[in-house]
Parts: sequence; C-alpha cells; structure tokens
Amino acid sequence: MPSNNILVDVSALIDNYLQGLYQASSTILTEVFHPDARYINTVSGEYLNLSVSDYFKIFDQRTAPCELKQPRRERIISIENDGENMAFVKLSMQMYERQYLDYLTLIRSENRWQIISKVFSFKPLKGE
Repeated sequence: MPSNNILVDVSALIDNYLQGLYQASSTILTEVFHPDARYINTVSGEYLNLSVSDYFKIFDQRTAPCELKQPRRERIISIENDGENMAFVKLSMQMYERQYLDYLTLIRSENRWQIISKVFSFKPLKGE
C-alpha cells in the first residue's frame, strides 16, 4: 500500500529497481517498470531505444552482479517530483566494471509509482 510520502514511495521503488539490477531479475524489474516504458542507452556507438519487453529479453541473458560477487555501489543523487503524478530520479551505480548514470522518469499509474523511461550512460571504471 502506498504511503502519503512521495519520497518514501519513490525511494522504495528505486530500492526494488536496484535490487532487480543486482540480481539480474526481470521478475523484480517487471514490478517497477510500466509496461509501456522505454529503455534508452545513450553511449556513443551503442544507442538503443527499446520497449521494456525487448529490454528484458537482453537483460535476462546477463550474469547477475550478485553471482559475480560484485559489491553493491549505488547512490541516489536526486529525486524531484511535481507533487502528485510524476517524479524524476538521478542515480549512479557500479556494475560490470562500469560506472552507470541513470535518469529515470516515474509516473504514478494504477495507484503506484512506476518507471516510464530509463535513459542512461556508462563509462568504464578506471583502475579496476
């Protein structure tokens, strides 16, 4: 059940999102992404603009960072919201020897927050 605090609800969704990435679980991610969500990779030479279902087909082929014994390194940089039905989350994380920067747009749909777009980039970690 959603709380009356948008930041609490959005933070809980982001926790689930990060857990889904760490476990490489599209089952978890299905709960946080809206069915119409878009996945956009902005890394030069690797541009992708996919539906969430097409993203999950690629995602499900990954080896989970938890299986690789990679430590979780992530932080929410900012959460902004319009007060009711839209929020924007900027976060960073390290996985697969890369530093990721995610920009997530969330909407409140069907009485819950969901990610409607994920736009991200990454850079290789130096020295690791």
